[in-house]
Amino acid sequence: MDKVDKYRQIIKEVLTEYSQIKPANGEIEVIPIFNNESDKYQVLHMGWENRHRIYGCTVHIDIQDEKVWIQNDNTEVGIANELVDRGIPKADIVLGYQAPYLRHLTDFAVS
Repeated sequence: MDKVDKYRQIIKEVLTEYSQIKPANGEIEVIPIFNNESDKYQVLHMGWENRHRIYGCTVHIDIQDEKVWIQNDNTEVGIANELVDRGIPKADIVLGYQAPYLRHLTDFAVS
């Protein structure tokens, strides 16, 4: 299995597990969305809590140029740490939600 295939598999496993955690309140569906052709992976929250509509992307990950770009992470645990624990090196993970001028202050890739 090549590196990118391994990364796809790990991302899908992590996001599938994350999507099985249902919010305590409201009628909210947690949906994993995987697009292997464009290497875009997301978890979407959709539903209602009381009279308020809930709709939004909780996690968004892309694979670009053999690197894993975390574009959005609204989890409590931090998806980057989950990916590292499962075998993706920090050197191949870019925290895309961090401003480029701050990325060098992390242990993760700059770009």
